[in-house]
Amino acid sequence: MRNTAYKLLIALISVAAIAACARNTPVYNVAEMPVAASKPNPSLDEVGKAIIRAGATLGWQMKAVKPGQILGTLTLREHMAVVDVNYTPRAYSIQYKDSSNLNYDGQTIHKNYNGWVQNLDKAIRAQLSAL
Repeated sequence: MRNTAYKLLIALISVAAIAACARNTPVYNVAEMPVAASKPNPSLDEVGKAIIRAGATLGWQMKAVKPGQILGTLTLREHMAVVDVNYTPRAYSIQYKDSSNLNYDGQTIHKNYNGWVQNLDKAIRAQLSAL
């Protein structure tokens, strides 16, 4: 009986560890995504405004830090994600900056973070294509 209880305990711990790992995935970043605007040569200002609009439509707080850099913060319940969006008239990047309650360990993060960044990327592409 003792041996069975021990095996059951080990099995439960293993399942819990696997489940915890399954919720974390490598951090998703967007690197040098080309700006695909409908008009040729959009300005730095136009690209920045499109990025801010894109984030705002999804609930991100978008703050221009300086020309070519926006800080995006998304707060959902007790979770927070912060990204740097660096951009030029030709390309943009979305990079992880900080988070809370998303199990970030230096390489992996809760899978919801990646979905939020992917949605932000899609919204940015949509706003840029309307330029």
